[in-house]
Amino acid sequence: AMTDVLSAEDIKKAVGAFSAAESFNYKKFFEMVGLKKKSPEDVKKVFHILDKDRSGFIEEEELKFVLKGFTPDGRDLSDKETKALLAAGDKDGDGKIGADGMCLEE
Repeated sequence: AMTDVLSAEDIKKAVGAFSAAESFNYKKFFEMVGLKKKSPEDVKKVFHILDKDRSGFIEEEELKFVLKGFTPDGRDLSDKETKALLAAGDKDGDGKIGADGMCLEE
């Protein structure tokens, strides 16, 4: 579960901060949820939780539900938010994010 890696309190705060439509900022979200301070192993654990179909990648349709991956009451991302998140993490332009793109650094 996500709470094995991240604090339930941090998850709740981070998801709540972006509850308004079109407000999602992945950099702020990953920072608030505590992902930036985690080891590469922990980041990979989070990645595998979000990779619902176990393909080894997070595709656009999985990204839309990224907040639900952190907590069941998270909202769906808009198409615009989903595309921005995909563009940030898709290092090679293949339309999906591999585990190495998960940190979404600058």
